[in-house]
Amino acid sequence: MTTPTDLAYNPLSSLTPEQWDQCTISTCPLTWANILYLPSLAANTIFLSIFSIILLCQIFLGIKYRTWGFLAGMFGGLVLEVLGYLGRIQLHFNPFNFNAFLLYLIPLTIGPAFLSASIYLCLGRLINIHGPALSRLRPRTYTLAFICCDFIALLLQAIGGALAATAGSYFKKNSKRQLDLGVHIMIAGLAFQVLSLLMFLGLSGEFAITVLKTAENEKPARFARVRATKRFKSFQIALWMAAVFIFIRCVYRVAELQAGFGGKIANNEPAFMVLEGPMIISATVLLTVWHPAVAFGEEWNNANWHLRERKEGAVNEEKEEKEASKEEV
Repeated sequence: MTTPTDLAYNPLSSLTPEQWDQCTISTCPLTWANILYLPSLAANTIFLSIFSIILLCQIFLGIKYRTWGFLAGMFGGLVLEVLGYLGRIQLHFNPFNFNAFLLYLIPLTIGPAFLSASIYLCLGRLINIHGPALSRLRPRTYTLAFICCDFIALLLQAIGGALAATAGSYFKKNSKRQLDLGVHIMIAGLAFQVLSLLMFLGLSGEFAITVLKTAENEKPARFARVRATKRFKSFQIALWMAAVFIFIRCVYRVAELQAGFGGKIANNEPAFMVLEGPMIISATVLLTVWHPAVAFGEEWNNANWHLRERKEGAVNEEKEEKEASKEEV
């Protein structure tokens, strides 16, 4: 991975760490900076504003409908997005600020893992709405498996971020090695997140095809009204598309970090402005406009799965379905 000390064009060995820390745009060449361009102030301010608005909307909807689990993931992801773009705005004024660089790098890297967790929480409920019999695995198995994968990806990214944050100055050999190690661990976390998202898209897509092939009378009668609404049908498409957008962004970030901070991808702001911010904005807008609580209505809690499934609960559910069927007749 290329760092400022690796750039032969600028012999940083002639500078002391204190002198490098005091670099500004007017006193040092941009090729000595943490990134080799000045982040756009206008674009990053717009992204910061959009994520702040989406965050406020998610807080309002989450509190109103008490979707605490979904809100936790969205809140964590959106707060990190706001912090990340705040770091990029600081880099616009001083690209030599290592703390601002970390504020941009770490939150924007790990933020989408929280958003993915919110998406995974919805899958179990979707399966219950359409009928667990249509799924390869139980709703809780799907949700817990993907949440565990997301946790592993987040843990790796957090460990990598912590190592990068405590690496210190580029001028120390051990610090450079620690920074490189941190970035490599973050890449591993991102790659694992890509894999889990790909599995989610494949399995949820397969489930959707099974649902389309299944007659309505073979699905749980108690949730028939929910399935018939346009908002619920739209939500399913929005959820899948949100996962696609996050997947595209994660693939981009793996390629970016793999090439190093001095690579072409990491220093291509137009690519960043297309494959990073807009991808996450698109995903979070979809999950806000088609909020799950609005899509599920009163059945959001009823469609939830439980860690301990009892036979009595299954019997009661069958009775409820029979009664619902009688009422419809």
